[in-house]
Amino acid sequence: MKTNLKIAISSGKGGTGKTFVSTNLAYVLSTKGNKVNYLDCDVEEPNGHLFLQPKIDNEEKINIMAPAEIDAAKCTNCRKCIEACAFNAIASVKDKMLIFKQLCHACGACKIACPENAIIFKEREIGSVKTGKADKVNISYGELKTGEGAMTPRLIKKVKNHIDPEAINFIDTAPGTSCPVVEAISEVDLVILVTDPTPFGINDLKLSVDMCRMVGHEPVILVNRADYKNNDLQDYCKQEKLNIIGEIPDERKIAELYSEGEIVTRHLEEYKSLFLEIADRIIAKAQLKIMPQAVTNIQKGNLKNTLSALPAQAEIPQSNYKEIVIISGKGGTGKTTITGAFVSLANNLLITDCDVDAADLHILLSPDMKEGYLFSGGKRARINPSKCIGCGKCYDVCKFSAIKKEDKNFSVEALSCEGCYACSLVCPADAIELKEAVNGELYIAKSRFGNMVHAKLYAAEENSGKLVSLIRQIARDRVADSSIKLSLNDGAPGTGCPVIASIVGADYAVVVTEPTVSGIHDAKRVFELCSFFNIKVGLIINKSDINLNKATELEQVALECKVDLLGMVPYDKSTTEAQMQNKTLIEYDKASPASLAVIEIWKTLTQKVKL
Repeated sequence: MKTNLKIAISSGKGGTGKTFVSTNLAYVLSTKGNKVNYLDCDVEEPNGHLFLQPKIDNEEKINIMAPAEIDAAKCTNCRKCIEACAFNAIASVKDKMLIFKQLCHACGACKIACPENAIIFKEREIGSVKTGKADKVNISYGELKTGEGAMTPRLIKKVKNHIDPEAINFIDTAPGTSCPVVEAISEVDLVILVTDPTPFGINDLKLSVDMCRMVGHEPVILVNRADYKNNDLQDYCKQEKLNIIGEIPDERKIAELYSEGEIVTRHLEEYKSLFLEIADRIIAKAQLKIMPQAVTNIQKGNLKNTLSALPAQAEIPQSNYKEIVIISGKGGTGKTTITGAFVSLANNLLITDCDVDAADLHILLSPDMKEGYLFSGGKRARINPSKCIGCGKCYDVCKFSAIKKEDKNFSVEALSCEGCYACSLVCPADAIELKEAVNGELYIAKSRFGNMVHAKLYAAEENSGKLVSLIRQIARDRVADSSIKLSLNDGAPGTGCPVIASIVGADYAVVVTEPTVSGIHDAKRVFELCSFFNIKVGLIINKSDINLNKATELEQVALECKVDLLGMVPYDKSTTEAQMQNKTLIEYDKASPASLAVIEIWKTLTQKVKL
């Protein structure tokens, strides 16, 4: 058996069981004498270690050189650094130059552009990488520092430095299709996409399949909670010639063990056998080099007009209505279900879906598009070979490994390029062209509950944070009117750029989580993020009766973090049944246990926000 394998476990949406799958695969293979290495590249919300329980042998602080301040004695306020910064991280306020660390990608363009050498660079900690061992499994995982969302891909690179060339390496990625996932799955032997047979799961799976094929991988599908209500998932996989490599049943005993942070295959012999069978198929597949199918699902429609990212600004300005953003530390906690229920309970509202990497709210609300725009988050570099003199200065200056070198021939890898301008600033031959990149689409729509602004980021594209900011600004400028008193914003999971862009300037953040070890861990991180940006926070514990002890622990965490406990929602199959019928929870069954709980939570929330 070939053991030097790199196998990525990913998913279109959070909460499909990606970490459940990757940790159990690592464990069962290690029990059969295989050398196994587990790498958690979901650095915004790493939680594989909560289940594998490694003994940590080493923690490495990851630092980068980044702009820290501007020397006022040297600065002439020429603003060339502002013009060079593609990320709106530098601004002039009352003739004083300011650097916004949370927006800075540390590309170095500002330093190159400054004629007075006034930009001072210092070491900046972006997170850490921890390594250790649990039984026979070697483990490495990254933890992104709060507020460092722009540095996610760089920290993932550091985690991947711990790939063992003599082991079976399982790489647990972030959910979605944007740059952190692209970085995590680069140069692997196989990508496994974990999904479930729900409309949300299938919608997001399509995006992930396209992303994998765009970067040169033909993925295989693993179906978790395989309780099929229809044939939609099987039909899609058949149409796209996708191999379903395994199915895991939907059983409460799995959820209960998972909530305690247990490895299911350690306790249930029938699942150990199942995972060993799946692992054998995965390894056999990973040893083959399968060419990807053509990308077929990206539909760019007939949109012609393009909206560009917002100009430099420190934060979204306050509006004349209240803005509530619903977020989650981890995906799959029921964030969009709760948002949909709130939408159906509110009046005079504006709806925004800022989970642009895997937008699902439109599935419940079925809005009619009134206006549609292409979205450009910046520019992308291209080297003109007829002008290039092969000096390599662009290669030396690029911090994103986007410049590729073959002898003296240089080219730009489009998916790695962040459009930072640094390469064009150092090129002596004027051989680098910067062209506007189209990264996604933005829609202004009308739902049965009110006006809605939503978007989709194209697979494997960057600038999700900029697209989120644009959604919120468009909502204010183009849709909001004097009769609207409330904006409900379905935010992204995690703690990275899209979440930061979702919460900054909001009146209140609602965190939806579950009573599990990973739910508690991730809730703490998102509480810390909200505190960092001084956002008021409330907590909803979804599926609260899955583990009453963990629910009590979450209550205590909320108390310690000075977070409002808004309420608990019991486990209720009507939430999935409502989704299958493209209805909100309240529309489907207003008298269900989950609906009754959400109605009481809504009353509490409106009092907290003083609507």
